[in-house]
Amino acid sequence: MPADPPRSSPFWAPHVHADRRPILLARGRIVAALRGWFAGQDFVEVETAALQVSPGNEIHLHAFAITLNASDGSASRRYLRTSPEFACKKLLAAGERRIVEFAHVFRDRERGALHHPEFTLVEWYRAGEPYETLMQDCAAILQVTARAAGAKQLTFRGRAADPFAAPERLGVAEAFGRFAGIDLLATLPGGKPDGLLFANAARAAGIRVADDDNWGDIFSRVLVERIEGNLGIGRATVLDRYPAALSALARPVQGPTQEPPRVAERFELYVCGVELANGFGELNDAAEQRRRLEEQMAEKERVYGERYPIDEDFLAALAQMPQACGIALGLDRLVMLATGASRIDQVLWTPIQE
Repeated sequence: MPADPPRSSPFWAPHVHADRRPILLARGRIVAALRGWFAGQDFVEVETAALQVSPGNEIHLHAFAITLNASDGSASRRYLRTSPEFACKKLLAAGERRIVEFAHVFRDRERGALHHPEFTLVEWYRAGEPYETLMQDCAAILQVTARAAGAKQLTFRGRAADPFAAPERLGVAEAFGRFAGIDLLATLPGGKPDGLLFANAARAAGIRVADDDNWGDIFSRVLVERIEGNLGIGRATVLDRYPAALSALARPVQGPTQEPPRVAERFELYVCGVELANGFGELNDAAEQRRRLEEQMAEKERVYGERYPIDEDFLAALAQMPQACGIALGLDRLVMLATGASRIDQVLWTPIQE
């Protein structure tokens, strides 16, 4: 009977830790430098609760549920947050103007080179400022990170980017045309996603489409297969103006006519083909936000057979929240790019054992 294959050594094995330690120390320097930068920009660092009534209402994010037992013996369902967004927006409603959180967040069904069930988001908000300001923040943060790590380039799997070069700003529709030969906006007649139009355009571009793929499925496939690998090469890319249909928490961009908006104030930051951050001009229309969240949860139930509660307290706060912009940046991925790590486990002090 053959012997069981040897298990890889745990992270706490001294020889493994010795190999990982330089990267972990670089992580510490990066975190300290980022905290200093945010303090210099008059941000208040906050700490919000990890346990929430709702973990977030995105279709494809999966949360860990727990049972909260009260002293009277009653029990209620709570979730580990997938993002601190709802709690941070409540603080904006309370009167905070610039806040940042280095937040531990939790997502189920995620494990891979760039994914881990528990990871850290740097999430920050600016009240009363345009969302383009977040793009400037991102450019500054790449420079601060590189200096803290002593890195002249950010790298991942053979790709490199200059953290000191001004990021490219590229519209999502322009990227689809440039890299996939698809007129994305033509698949959004009247602002509504048309899956058949998109399927035909994708097939014409040589992209496989399943019969049951909807508009969002096709968008994701084209993005992954044709676009992401071209972004953030040589310098960072700000992929801007996402379709409104994929931007449930963002303000729509109203065009010159009164037609329904097709794009929203949403961008993603890419470096070396890796998505680092997701930023918004924040929607603060509570009624519209409720409609969008309910729509998201109906789709989640259709696809996955589950849905999460809507945080009524969040919607009440949203009605009081000033105009603001906000962004979430994956700290662990940023450390990976600055240190040349190939897997997220390498930059975590105590990764979860598989």
